[in-house]
Amino acid sequence: MKTSYHRSASNLRVSFVIAATLAGGIPIFAQATVEPAPPTIASMMDAQLGMLERQFVPAAEAMPDDRYSFAPSGKDFTGVRTFALDVRHVATANFIIYSAVLGQDPPAGVTVAGAGNGPENLQTKAQIVQYLKDSFALGHRAMAALNNENSLAPLAHSPIAIPSLNTRLALAIFSLDHASDHYGQMVEYLRMNGIVPPASAGQPPANPPRK
Repeated sequence: MKTSYHRSASNLRVSFVIAATLAGGIPIFAQATVEPAPPTIASMMDAQLGMLERQFVPAAEAMPDDRYSFAPSGKDFTGVRTFALDVRHVATANFIIYSAVLGQDPPAGVTVAGAGNGPENLQTKAQIVQYLKDSFALGHRAMAALNNENSLAPLAHSPIAIPSLNTRLALAIFSLDHASDHYGQMVEYLRMNGIVPPASAGQPPANPPRK
């Protein structure tokens, strides 16, 4: 009887463990560790583009509608782009470059001719910001298309007449440099209008006052 009792108790304990496991209380098998995918040219370039986009687009959205025509005054600033034209120029360059990376023509009316400020019918903030967002969306498609075989293959026709920018990878890298350059200009325009660039909001002072 004693042996039978212990066997019954043991069986009850096993039954309890199984029931608890099925209910999600006690895991039997450890979850398999998911290894991250190895980096690729496409994934690294897309990550860089994403970081830039998360700074650039909020900066474009931060300027009020009625200040999109802002440009610094004074003879030292004669002929500089307005805030609106700066955003349009970068979006235009994005469309030109990323279309070339994808081996397709840029959208109708998007050209590097002249100052490269994009279609003149884009006048409102909403239109310009959407144009910018669309250019970054094309950029993500272009970055995803980069691989070991096509990144360094010379392009038959590069939209930028600079010998060192005749491959898809070179154009993709240049697009980040170009937009970052103009982002700095946009930040200055925002500051001149009393607006803290979103990427800087909440950050500790870079040059704290001396005690």
